Amino acid sequence: MERLVWSIPAHRMKSDKIHEVPISSGMQAILKEAKEKINSSELIFSSTQSGKELSNNTLRLAVQKRLGIDTTIHGMRSSFKDWASETTNFANEVSEMALAHVIPNKTEAAYRRGNLMDKRRHLMQLWSDYINDNQTKVIHAFTQRGDKFGN
Repeated sequence: MERLVWSIPAHRMKSDKIHEVPISSGMQAILKEAKEKINSSELIFSSTQSGKELSNNTLRLAVQKRLGIDTTIHGMRSSFKDWASETTNFANEVSEMALAHVIPNKTEAAYRRGNLMDKRRHLMQLWSDYINDNQTKVIHAFTQRGDKFGN
């Protein structure tokens, strides 16, 4: 397996720093399929109208339309954080760095200079395996009446 990394430019990040994301095997498969369908040599996911990069709301709207639920990307990030905290033994710093969260303690930030890429790569592969293995196992916690757990 290639050790690919997605580099998000600093101008697209709140921290104004480049953020590197290790690409899992599941994401590699998605990217391969997407590349076969694109007309752009520069962008894998681009606006069908303008051919330019997607807006910040495009993913949220696509997810809401596809899943038919009122969700946000932040909520999906929160799901990842909960999963990593509750089901893995990775240190908190690994999931925080995966989410590109800034270290609030200036002293700690000054000393932590690594990017935990190997640990993040392993974490992202486990996340990919989890969401891909469970994509057809949807559990509805609420019925249409609003009762918890179908009661």
